[in-house]
Amino acid sequence: MEKTVLIVTIFSIAFAFVESSVVVYLRHLLGAAQTSSGQRDILFLIPGIAFLEPQAAVKIITDTAILNIERIREAATLVMLVAVAILAGSDVKQRLSFFFLSFGIWDIFYYIFLRLTIGWPRALGDLDIFFLLPTPWVGPVFTPIAISSLLVIGSLLFMRKRGGEV
Repeated sequence: MEKTVLIVTIFSIAFAFVESSVVVYLRHLLGAAQTSSGQRDILFLIPGIAFLEPQAAVKIITDTAILNIERIREAATLVMLVAVAILAGSDVKQRLSFFFLSFGIWDIFYYIFLRLTIGWPRALGDLDIFFLLPTPWVGPVFTPIAISSLLVIGSLLFMRKRGGEV
């Protein structure tokens, strides 16, 4: 189990660098995305995350071809994280745990690599676009970091309880 956790962790960190690189290129090509929106763009609001109306995505990435590619890239990211979890786990609960582990590590290191490469985010309160699927999600950077930290800790605790040492 420990070897599998290590391999999933290494994959997730490397994949986070690939993902952050893509965002660096997008920011360079399109200019830094604006995450500000009017109250009328908010579809659903929970503490730390605003889900925007689907058409708000065109305000974030105005080139619809690039917007569609970005949505497909986000879906492919999730498929890759699910695939790693399926390969790593032996049953549904273990696979879900590995998905949470890989997603959490990937997301935390995504922000670490953005900070190291372009100096952003400057603070955990900086606004970011988390996902464009199924609708744009925006909020402060500390929200995905906190959620991802809980996913990592929870998955490791589950694996330790279930299978001994991790």
